[in-house]
Amino acid sequence: MNAVSLTLSGIRLEAQASGALWWADRRLLAVSDLHLGRSGRQARLGGALLPPYDSAETLDRLAAAIDALRPAVVVCTGDSFDDDAAAGADDPALDGLVRLIAGRQWIWIAGNHDPAPVTIGGEWRRELRLGPLTFRHRADPAAKGEVSGHLHPKVTIAGRSHRCFLADGRRIVLPAFGAYTGGLACRDGAIASLMDPGAVAILTGRRALAVPLPGQSSPRAATAST
Repeated sequence: MNAVSLTLSGIRLEAQASGALWWADRRLLAVSDLHLGRSGRQARLGGALLPPYDSAETLDRLAAAIDALRPAVVVCTGDSFDDDAAAGADDPALDGLVRLIAGRQWIWIAGNHDPAPVTIGGEWRRELRLGPLTFRHRADPAAKGEVSGHLHPKVTIAGRSHRCFLADGRRIVLPAFGAYTGGLACRDGAIASLMDPGAVAILTGRRALAVPLPGQSSPRAATAST
């Protein structure tokens, strides 16, 4: 599985092409914004009807990342479910989630869509601090050594939009992992004001690739690995 190597607060990490972040020394895999049950929530609220396959597709991709790296710890940095009702929904796809949780430490970080503890298994935290790193849902502009989600960053290259990680010397923002999630352009003020000069975007998909953010200088401290 190809990846881009990063260093944050002295910790070596890998931004995986799948959209997951890998901390090899702790055998920790972090993902964000699964938004499981999004199609069901849309239906309950009378919104646009979406094909009801998002949970299964998202969990298939997550299972593939877990099978490839065999983590001892999985951290989901918020908005894992599209709302609290989705966490308890009678969705056959969630049976697969129970199997993924079994046999490893699984930590749910509270998000703005799923602020309450889930009942499907695992531990629930407002945020998680491990060594010099803090995992949370929404970025704190003053933080250092932070891994967050929430923004669903995307960058457009040669006319194509790609989900991406964002990384600078103080933080990493994870891409949305969920199948039916939208995205926020990296030129948006919410992102541009958060990232330091020299920040990079790391494209996900078939290949992980580090590129400078629009208006930023060339990538630093991010190297491709396999």
